Amino acid sequence: MSGPAGATPHASSRAAVLDVIRAAGTISRVGLVRATGFTGATISTVVRRLIDDGLVLESGRAESTGGKRRVLLQLNQSSRFAVGVHLDHAGLTYVLTNLGGSVVARMSRAGIGTEEPPVIMDRMATEVDALIDGAGVDRSRILGLGLVAPGPMNQSSGMRLSPPTMRHWEDYPLASTLEAATRLPVVLDNDATAAALGEHWSGDVGGTSTFAAIYMGTGIGSGMMVNGITYRGASGNAGEIGHICLDVNGPECWCGARGCTEILAGPGAVVAAARADTALARSAGLPEAPERPRWLADFAAITRAALRGDVPARRLLEDSARHLAVAARTLANVMDLEQLVLTGPSLAIAGSFYLPVVREELDRSFFSRATHSVTVRLSRSAATAPAIGAAALVLQSELVPLREGLRLPDNLGDAEPTGQPASR
Repeated sequence: MSGPAGATPHASSRAAVLDVIRAAGTISRVGLVRATGFTGATISTVVRRLIDDGLVLESGRAESTGGKRRVLLQLNQSSRFAVGVHLDHAGLTYVLTNLGGSVVARMSRAGIGTEEPPVIMDRMATEVDALIDGAGVDRSRILGLGLVAPGPMNQSSGMRLSPPTMRHWEDYPLASTLEAATRLPVVLDNDATAAALGEHWSGDVGGTSTFAAIYMGTGIGSGMMVNGITYRGASGNAGEIGHICLDVNGPECWCGARGCTEILAGPGAVVAAARADTALARSAGLPEAPERPRWLADFAAITRAALRGDVPARRLLEDSARHLAVAARTLANVMDLEQLVLTGPSLAIAGSFYLPVVREELDRSFFSRATHSVTVRLSRSAATAPAIGAAALVLQSELVPLREGLRLPDNLGDAEPTGQPASR
């Protein structure tokens, strides 16, 4: 089989063709040849097998351009499904997506608190069953389960360095335990990386070649994508802007460094500062001396106070936003970003305070601003983006991101294909 120049070995013709069909919505066989650079014979063979497997449907014919009307192809969205789970101290989020990445069912449950991992694994298995059964999906159509969580992740041993509230999860065999409990293949990843993948999979970032998602839940991180491919770094944990140093003399972070973005700007820092201000704590309705950290709940209470016009609450959020904006500028400078998406549960709560501050910082100080700007926006699915990305990790077993040399043609009805790879 011939293929596009520069395709990586695991970017099979089947996966590449599926992903082009997904991205296009509907496309003809001729359009697939032009988009992928595969020969007409290769496309015919791959498409026939995809149709036989029920993954692709013929969905009518394109408008005539003077010759025979071309048959259009599209994904059979309901042929396969994937489960995505976001595991966090503050909450568990579950989604079930179809083959195209659209969410068909979702639910949120209480966080893991201080419960031991085996207890949570049993609970997750029960809740995954409830999600699938509630959606009425045949279990044989489930490709697998993606599980994402904070901190550096390892596919075999799970979390390697965790926030203090999740230290009892370090090195717990997440994948093997959850596979046994759910009877589904399990893939692990960092929640910030998954959030970026979820934004890409939803199509909200369009054709942007280099973008990042800044994630703020109980912690801060980021995920990055270059030309539709997730940039993971040497160990799969690239993008830890929560641990960029903003103040060399700042407070010590749980990671062992000082002055990190997370210790200065994270929800925990905002809540700690609010609790230190008796009047603000009372105004926001923060409970006295809670038994365990409830950062997201308290962060939401502070945000509500700010929205009511509480000046100290607003100042706390704006100070956090300024720190986050500097970290965002650092990331944008290093990666020469075109687009930045703010996402995660905390930004779903307080994004209206953070968005203008980050935009202003990048408009004023982004190094390459004379050449191009950075588009900054708030995610439309900020609270569930990591779980959606977790499901997308599973879908990538069938649909891999577009790779260099693979793109949708500008006009699928234009000239006949040459059989040569599309250029960027």
